[in-house]
Amino acid sequence: MKASEANILIVPGYTNSGPDHWQTRWQNKLASARRVEQAEWAKPVREDWIARMVEEVNASTKPVVIVAHSLGVATAVHALPHVDGNKIAGAFLVAPPEVTNPKIRPKHLMTFGPYPRDPLPFPSLVIASRNDPFGSYDHAGDIANAWGSLLVDAGESGHINSESGHGPWPEGTMVFAQFLSKLQG
Repeated sequence: MKASEANILIVPGYTNSGPDHWQTRWQNKLASARRVEQAEWAKPVREDWIARMVEEVNASTKPVVIVAHSLGVATAVHALPHVDGNKIAGAFLVAPPEVTNPKIRPKHLMTFGPYPRDPLPFPSLVIASRNDPFGSYDHAGDIANAWGSLLVDAGESGHINSESGHGPWPEGTMVFAQFLSKLQG
């Protein structure tokens, strides 16, 4: 599948993805990409975030490829039972936080847990870091296994955001391009 053949949904996490974040850069470079905008980025409400995701998927006129980061991963997987699953061609899920960990900050992010554990009905990648302060690599491996996702080891990459030096994230671009090329429309 080519990027132009899909609606690429950028699903940021808590506080959105700023101008230097790889998600924003990808959105600016891919004509078929659009962001799932949330009314409240700093105080996420699970039901509201899921509803916006559902709206965006259901409004898509082409196959959907989800590109989610952090709390966006939780939003995307919680939205799945409420969308036409045939519309989704694949999901690129980066740095899933441990939303059931009582040490997570801010605490209200725990309202996005626990993750559903049903296998995803489309191809998916979970990309995780070995030193992500918001989620352990073992946790990412566990949910990737439950979802039937391929787990990609990003090494010691922090939270895979602009703060950890992943603004441009060329490695991610290459992995995404390879993932996209294997998807069916």
